[in-house]
Amino acid sequence: MKRSIVRTATCVAVGAALLAPGSAQAATKLTATVGPGFTITLKNAAGKKVTRVKAGAYTIVVVDRATNHNFHLSGLGVNKRTGLAFKGRQTWNVRLRKGTYRYVCDPHAFNMKGSFRVV
Repeated sequence: MKRSIVRTATCVAVGAALLAPGSAQAATKLTATVGPGFTITLKNAAGKKVTRVKAGAYTIVVVDRATNHNFHLSGLGVNKRTGLAFKGRQTWNVRLRKGTYRYVCDPHAFNMKGSFRVV
């Protein structure tokens, strides 16, 4: 009986910690696409262009559709890129902090670029 009470109390405490405000939450997913042609985008789960997001943990799925482009994301504490010859899919887990972030195709940065703010 005593073990059962202790086990129940432990389960309740763990459950309360998981539901507490500020507890770890799943990362928000964003999708970055580069190519084909001279296109580069960063979209949210609803398929809308990202212009502003809240600070926090993000999973960015990069879909690189051409071997003559790359996707390069830079900003406060983040500097990630696909290789130029890479074609395929990569997943990045990043923590975005307040500030401005930029994404470009390095060889075509004059017209393949975008940015967003983290608030």
